[in-house]
Amino acid sequence: MQGYDSVALEADVELGGTDQKFNLQVGRDLQRAYGQESQVVLTTPILEGWRSTDEKMSKSLDNAIGIHEPPREMYSKVMAISDDRMWRYYELLTDESQTSIDQFRAQVNSGDRHPMAMKQHLARAIVKDFHGQNAAFQAEADWSRQVRDRQTPDSVDLVEVRLNEVLHASSTLIPGLVTIRLDKLVHKAGFASSVTEAQRKREQGSVRITGDVRKEPWIPVTSPPVTFDMRVGRIVKQIRILPDS
Repeated sequence: MQGYDSVALEADVELGGTDQKFNLQVGRDLQRAYGQESQVVLTTPILEGWRSTDEKMSKSLDNAIGIHEPPREMYSKVMAISDDRMWRYYELLTDESQTSIDQFRAQVNSGDRHPMAMKQHLARAIVKDFHGQNAAFQAEADWSRQVRDRQTPDSVDLVEVRLNEVLHASSTLIPGLVTIRLDKLVHKAGFASSVTEAQRKREQGSVRITGDVRKEPWIPVTSPPVTFDMRVGRIVKQIRILPDS
C-alpha cells in the first residue's frame, strides 16, 4: 500500500530515509506494472535522537527535536547531544560545508576549540533556522543561566491551567489541599504532546516540581490559585493553577 502511493501520484521522484528504501523500490515496481515510468528514488541518512542512545530520532521514543518547539527547548536538546554525535547534526542539519565541518572537528581534536563552543554554534544555527537570530541568542543566554549557572532563566514561560482540567476525580477533600493528575498537568503545560507521552516522562524521572523529582501519578498542591516551577528534562516553566472558571 505504501508503494502504491507512487502510482496514485504518478511520482517522478520520491524522497525517504534509508530505512524506507524497500518501500520506495516497491513503488518503482508497481509503477512499471501500471505502465508508468519508474520514479527516481532519493534516500537520506537516519538521524539519531538527542538522548545518549543510538536509536533513531523518533517522537515515540521521546528523543525528537520538534520543529515547532520553543527556542529554549530546541536549544537545550541540541546541547544535550554527545560530542561525537554533534558532527552528524552538523552534516545533516546545517548549511556548513563538509570542508568546514572537517576543519571544526580537527580544531576540537587538537584542542584549539572546545567541544561545548562548537555545540553552542550548532544549537544557535538550528534555532536560528526555525525561530530567527534574536530567538537563538536569547535561547543561548537562557540556557547559560539555567544550566551552567544553575539559575532560573530571565524569560521563564508562565502557563495557566484551570483546576478542573487537571483535578483528580477522587481528590481527597483536605482543607487547603487538592490532588491533581500530574500527567495531565505535564501535557496541559506543553511539556508533552499527549498524556501518554507525559506519563512516560514522569516514569523516567524527568518531571521535577520546585526541584524535586515526582514519579507519582497524582500530587497534592495548595488550593488554587497556586504558582510553582516545573522542570521536565531541561525545560523550566512557571505553572499557575487557577480556580475553576
